[in-house]
Amino acid sequence: QVQLAESGGGLVQAGGSLRLSCVATEGTITGYAMGWFRQAPGKEREMVADISGRDGSIYYPHSMRGRFTISRDDAKNTVYLQSDTLKPEDTAVYYCKADTTMWDLENGRSGYWGQGTQVTVSS
Repeated sequence: QVQLAESGGGLVQAGGSLRLSCVATEGTITGYAMGWFRQAPGKEREMVADISGRDGSIYYPHSMRGRFTISRDDAKNTVYLQSDTLKPEDTAVYYCKADTTMWDLENGRSGYWGQGTQVTVSS
């Protein structure tokens, strides 16, 4: 069992930077694939990035490449999402997720979810 808590959201101007954190408040992220998703008002949840718990491999959907950086620090039980080029269309609630494999994380409905953190990008 893993419980996740995101932080670092807030209001930022377009072109600004933000680093989100997701810490396991219960359990450990070691060995789990970890990912970030987001959901904007009126839209479906979409994946931003994920990272393997086995070999550190990373996947970004095409639309997210070059704009976000995911990383993890298992010693701190934390996964991060960094962006240095935020746009108003990045406004959303950002969620982190833990799952057994990257495939499960990307395709499954199970896994462990955090409560989310709001990111608002003003123009």
